[in-house]
Amino acid sequence: MKKGKKMIALTLASMMAATSLAACSGSSKTAPETTAPAAPATEASTKAAEESKPAETEAAETEKKEGEWEYKEATLSLLIDNNVSLDGLNAVCDLAKEKLGITVEIEYKVDDSVLKTRLASGEMTDLLVYNSGSLLDALNPSEYFIDLTDQPFTEKYDDTYKDSVTVNGVIYGVPFASTQAGAVMYYKPIYEELGLKVPDTWDEFISNCEKIKEAGHTAYISSTAKKSMTQVLFLGDHYNVVAANPDFVSEFEKGNAKYASDPAALKSWEKYEDVLPFLQEGHTATTYDEACDMLANGDGAHWISLTQALSNIYSLYGEEAVNKIGVFGVPGDKADDHGLTVWMPNSLYGSLNSEKKDDILRFMEFYISDEALNAYAGAILPDGPYCIKGYSLPENSYDGVKNDMQAYFDSNKTKVAMEFQTAVKGANCSTITQSLISGLTTGKDAAAEYDEDCKLQALQLGLDWK
Repeated sequence: MKKGKKMIALTLASMMAATSLAACSGSSKTAPETTAPAAPATEASTKAAEESKPAETEAAETEKKEGEWEYKEATLSLLIDNNVSLDGLNAVCDLAKEKLGITVEIEYKVDDSVLKTRLASGEMTDLLVYNSGSLLDALNPSEYFIDLTDQPFTEKYDDTYKDSVTVNGVIYGVPFASTQAGAVMYYKPIYEELGLKVPDTWDEFISNCEKIKEAGHTAYISSTAKKSMTQVLFLGDHYNVVAANPDFVSEFEKGNAKYASDPAALKSWEKYEDVLPFLQEGHTATTYDEACDMLANGDGAHWISLTQALSNIYSLYGEEAVNKIGVFGVPGDKADDHGLTVWMPNSLYGSLNSEKKDDILRFMEFYISDEALNAYAGAILPDGPYCIKGYSLPENSYDGVKNDMQAYFDSNKTKVAMEFQTAVKGANCSTITQSLISGLTTGKDAAAEYDEDCKLQALQLGLDWK
């Protein structure tokens, strides 16, 4: 057993309480049965905040110059899941108390039933940390949350993020943490050894796998024993599905488009068959822990996972090891349209019933300022770029994030994961993908099975599927 495995096992054991839906970084949740347990918070040192007296501004809604904030003492309550790392949030709250005079008192919820009860009773906290995307829509946000559409700070949002917190044309959320992606993480020394280039098409990726296998390396790591992790190839290929058929999501939700019949969508399932010849021996017993260990030690060249794994590897092996790992999006068929499927962070929402709307807006605007983002990133290194245009990632960010992933954002080659766009997701997705990566079914049969699985979910949601 390599030296990191015991440490990883201990670390991951403490994370098993993490739940999932569309989340990013060690400080948010991810979709049910979508991901491995959230990676532990990675702590890094921050630069000391510059000491300056807070300055009054003409209006709280006016965008401030860096360091110029209205100072007015106030206390805000915030509701958050009890399994979310608070390191980044606490760093920002400490700075907000210093710069704005705002004290944030944190309350915890164990499940969504608590949230829904408090919303219905009107006993909601001033602020809420909750999912972006389809689950926000299901909460009927116009009834409970502050409309941020006319707030100048929303102009800083990345368009992909903005879409994930917009319901019926109204913007409600502020990004809580960084993004992450469902992507190919690769061991750069193997690529350098063999003179390989990052592939821009799936055929090029398979060609690289063949060369890596011929050289005696494991070309593709699969953590098959962790059922939820087997979904990431399918989910991370969503960029290519939507690039080929921009109407796929809307037609899928109507029950018209199907994975088994849409050519691009079917390829997401057939790609599992393509990688079968390159899997490590005994992959059906390989856990998430062991996959992290294999990639960090160069015992495999590729692993398709959520990029939150970078934080896990960093916490166990350090900066040198994590920066040997590069990141690229799951390739499609077009070299000139190689994109990245992104998981949006949870978001901050302001209670419509709060009597402290001005203070909520002050805090929200500050939360996505450069100095607040620097404080957050200093406590938890990001697993992906932030959703704020023009923000430069800290120098000590992982190379795979600040160089590789950021390039996709800068070139507008990102699309949000399917689960942020529709609530229709088959409950047995991970079971189907686990069978597929184990060679027990075909891509075509798996796609058809998943279509039927989604039909059951759609009917439960009251959708008129045939």
